[in-house]
Amino acid sequence: MPGKFYEAPIDDYLPQNGNRGYRVSRYELDLTYKVASNRLAGHAEITAVTTAVQPRFALDLSQALTVSKVFVNGAKVAKYTHQHGKLVITPQHRIPAGGVLSLVVQYAGTPRPVRGPWGEVGWEELTEGALVASQPNGAASWFPCDDHPSSKASYRISITTDSPYYALANGTLLRKQVKASQTTWVYEQAEPMATYLATIQVGPYQKHRIAAPPHSVPMHAVAPARLRANFEHDFARQARMMEVFTERFGPYPFEGYTVVVTDDELEIPIEAQGISIFGANHCDGRRGAERLVAHELAHQWFGNSLTIRQWRDIWLHEGFACYAEWIWSEEAGGPTADQLARAARHNLSRQPQDLAVGDPGPQHMFDDRVYKRGALTLHALRLELGDLGFYDLLREWTIRYRHGSVSTEEFTDLAGHYSRIPLRPLWDSWLIEKPLPQLPPSAA
Repeated sequence: MPGKFYEAPIDDYLPQNGNRGYRVSRYELDLTYKVASNRLAGHAEITAVTTAVQPRFALDLSQALTVSKVFVNGAKVAKYTHQHGKLVITPQHRIPAGGVLSLVVQYAGTPRPVRGPWGEVGWEELTEGALVASQPNGAASWFPCDDHPSSKASYRISITTDSPYYALANGTLLRKQVKASQTTWVYEQAEPMATYLATIQVGPYQKHRIAAPPHSVPMHAVAPARLRANFEHDFARQARMMEVFTERFGPYPFEGYTVVVTDDELEIPIEAQGISIFGANHCDGRRGAERLVAHELAHQWFGNSLTIRQWRDIWLHEGFACYAEWIWSEEAGGPTADQLARAARHNLSRQPQDLAVGDPGPQHMFDDRVYKRGALTLHALRLELGDLGFYDLLREWTIRYRHGSVSTEEFTDLAGHYSRIPLRPLWDSWLIEKPLPQLPPSAA
């Protein structure tokens, strides 16, 4: 179509997301948010390197936000358009491949979630405050970006909001400045982060340290005061969980870990880099969500440090986090991973077997069968390799690809080094073929 900006899809699962011609290395976001009116104003500075000579460049940005100014390498642009979730920028001069692409975008509006096949994702207004839950394509609901998991960058996020509220973003709090009725919070996320894992959390929260042994990973809670007692009970075993996962999966990949509990109920918890977000319903005083506490913590290794390049490989995130639930149960004196695996396989055998876990398709990438059968794939691998080889593999996997992008092929190639026999039949039966295979006999 003449004049239409078109690029081949980065990912067939989200053909509208991601952009070619550059690689982002850093985002610097200065945001002002008014809670009462759900009004967001932003100044985004994006530092990138061009990978090809292009007449124009695109960023993902929701139509709920209105762009007022755009600069490229310090100069006001000759032209930009903002349609169909794409901010398309035409620089005054061609930039050579390998050249610096510095973009500044000023924008404002009433942010709202992005609608898609998986429901609404992105910036969400709460009863009192806001949260961001962007998986898989909601980052563009609050800042201009190259919104694809393979695009990882460092971030500085500054959020100015009304002083009664606590504001949290990814990384380390560099400074907090109170000025009249507003407070500015500035965070630095040094480790590379995918756009969908960037987050802002604003609410009537208090922050407190979670008790943990000396020299362990610093852990904090950001939650309403009314939920403090329930939190202390429900998350009491998280420090032990961190010890177990560090032993099994290798060193924790970030400086600290923060759990947010919103004052509202949430259907499911949400992972972000260095942060997990739970609803008030997950903090019931009965430790009823401990399985989910383990799942979200495990995502810090599998999903946040090691991030898939393509959404079709989502089992590398969700299968591993689900298997971590079973590992924790085993360590905490509950049913063993083998018992849970065999129960899960029995339940799956009664469901439709029309899904290939290694490429489930966009409509099914968050299907519970991907989670459970992904975990079963790992249990089958554990039974084949034995505990020693299996956990050695997981530790090498997380250390070798720390803060990087990964694929199924890279994991299966690495696993091959730990096996005396070819693993191709295992991968074919569990990841590629649709019929549900039998689990190998228990090692016990």
